[in-house]
Amino acid sequence: MLVKSLAVVITAAAVLALTAVDAVAQAKIAGVKSLRCTFLRVSTGSWNKDGAPEAAIKPASLVLRFEAIDTEAGLAQLRNGSVGTDVTVRLAEGYLHFMQAFRTGPLYTTTVFEAGATGNKFKAVHSRHEFFSVPLPDATSSPEQYYGECEVLR
Repeated sequence: MLVKSLAVVITAAAVLALTAVDAVAQAKIAGVKSLRCTFLRVSTGSWNKDGAPEAAIKPASLVLRFEAIDTEAGLAQLRNGSVGTDVTVRLAEGYLHFMQAFRTGPLYTTTVFEAGATGNKFKAVHSRHEFFSVPLPDATSSPEQYYGECEVLR
């Protein structure tokens, strides 16, 4: 009986400790108001003539800035120089998601991960869901996924 009681107490303490760690992690990413995200690798998807999917990985130099992040209101500003665009933001269990749906069809998402954070830097992925049958030079014409990190600015 004592062994079972002790096991229950230890299990409860472990669950509470993990819940506290999750709460701290969630609070850390939840408090972010501005991020500078740098993506140094990209995977571009396509389909060959037979319709089979293919992917190519190459270096990238994509930089995104998210400002005025308000997880309560679900809004943030994606900044490009002096131009800002409203995007949807969602905080969920240590993930910070940014979503931009274009009226012309494409969907861009950026996810910042609390797991694996070092100091004020978080791992991140940016995806572009877009497809044109004829590629456009210097434009996203096929699905892309970028890999990098986001640094907290404030």
